[in-house]
Amino acid sequence: MAHRSFLFLVGSTRRAGNTETLAAAAAQALPAGVSQQWLRLDDLPLPDFLDVRHTGDGSYPAPTGNGKVLLDATLDATDLVLATPLHWYTMSTITKHYLDHWSGWMRVPGLDFRRRMGGRTLWGVSAVSHLDLSRAEPLTGTLRLTADYMGMRFGGHLLGYANKPGEIDADADGLTRARAFFS
Repeated sequence: MAHRSFLFLVGSTRRAGNTETLAAAAAQALPAGVSQQWLRLDDLPLPDFLDVRHTGDGSYPAPTGNGKVLLDATLDATDLVLATPLHWYTMSTITKHYLDHWSGWMRVPGLDFRRRMGGRTLWGVSAVSHLDLSRAEPLTGTLRLTADYMGMRFGGHLLGYANKPGEIDADADGLTRARAFFS
């Protein structure tokens, strides 16, 4: 089996929040030798995304700055984990903003982003502030459809219950699911 490399993109504005804690619990169960890179999207702000697909030749310039950091990390990973809390039944704003930039990356001449993402695995991890974890179905669907569109595998969506900071530690079921999530 080829070497696996996990990129954990934390899309929460709260440091060491419930979603990040749940993702870390899942990451602890990864086998030795699997590399992990953790990036916080709020530490790497991206410029506003402008849709120019239908102007000029529809191409985008190669990203620079934080965009290049995120692009390079994304392309270096075999497994991409979007650790985003559930906000209004979907992903956090900064996570969605990162995915919006994929639209531009797909149109950078010579980058071939969409083809290069094919075959990788997309995972989701989210803390949900409602005991009914099915409230996260719209987000799970978004992740699944994104993976499908990009030719990626969808690894699954790890959910845990937590509302207030630190509550994920009391979700024994969620933490049990976390320990087996990537296996």
